[in-house]
Amino acid sequence: MVGNCQATGVAQALSVLLPEARVEAVLVANLRQEFGDMDRLVRRLERCEHVFSHFFPEGFLAGGNAHTLMDRVPRMRLFPTVVFPAFHPDLVYVGDLKSLRRSGLVASPIGSSHSAIALCAYLEGLDLAATLKLYTDAVFERLGYYDLWGEGTEFLLRTARDVEFDLSADLARWTRRGCFMHVINHPKLHVLGDLARRLAREAGYVPLDLRVEDYLADALLEEEVWPVHGAIAERYGIPASEPYRGKSRPGAAPVLFDRESFVTESFAIYARRPPEELVCARISAWRGNRDIRAVFSG
Repeated sequence: MVGNCQATGVAQALSVLLPEARVEAVLVANLRQEFGDMDRLVRRLERCEHVFSHFFPEGFLAGGNAHTLMDRVPRMRLFPTVVFPAFHPDLVYVGDLKSLRRSGLVASPIGSSHSAIALCAYLEGLDLAATLKLYTDAVFERLGYYDLWGEGTEFLLRTARDVEFDLSADLARWTRRGCFMHVINHPKLHVLGDLARRLAREAGYVPLDLRVEDYLADALLEEEVWPVHGAIAERYGIPASEPYRGKSRPGAAPVLFDRESFVTESFAIYARRPPEELVCARISAWRGNRDIRAVFSG
C-alpha cells in the first residue's frame, strides 16, 4: 500500500478484512527517505502479490511519479484519495502549498487547518467580536460555501473515475451516514474500510463480512478534526459539532477549542507572522473581489 495518510487506514482495514494477508503501508512523504529512487522502490514492490497506490506527482521520489511506477510494476492498482470539502468549507491551508512539505505551512491552533473567515477578517483589520459575527448562514451563502457540495461531489467522482474506481454508489452510501470526513482530506474509518473491501474483492479475495470501524481505532481521529458549523449542519440535515480538535498526544486527552478560543488563538498566531507569510489563494481572491470584501467591512 503506497499513499498518503489515508493509505495507512486502508492498509489497517485490509489487515482486518484479510487476516491471513500481510499488508504493509509506505507513506508517499517518506519515499525518498526510505528508498532514495524509483529503482529501489520497484525492487521492493516486485516481491508483493498486489500493490495498491494513490497517485503521487514527481518530486516525492527520484525517477518519476505514480504512473512511472505503474508502468514498471504491472500488479499495481491505483485507487482514489477521498477529498470532500462540503462539510468543512471554511477550512484552508496557509503558506507555501507548492513546496510539498508540511513545514511550508503556517501552523494553526490545531495543526495546519485555518479558518478562511478568521484569516480574512484579521487581514482586513476586524476585531474578535466582529469576526465571530461572520459565522452565519447568510455569510456562508455569500462566500459560496454551499456551492462546495456540488463542486466537491463532481471533483471526487471525476478523480475516482480517472483511476477507474467509480465512487458513485459509495458516496451515496456515505452521505446517508452524515458527515463522513474529519477534515477535507481525512475520511472517517468506515470510508477507508469500504475502499479496502473493494480493493480486496477486485484482487480476487473474499474479505470478512464485518464493519472495520467495530474492530479498529480510527487513527485519523487522532489528527485534526474540524467542526461542522451549525449553519452547515442545518443546511445538510446532519448533527452539528462545534469544537475544533487538535492532534492528540499519546495517552492524553485531545485539545478542544470553541469558536471564540480558536479565532483568538488564530489571531495571536497571525500577529507573530509577517503578512507576506499569510499566503492563501482563497483569501487573495476574496480581497480582490469588491462584493466579497464588503462582507469583511465590519
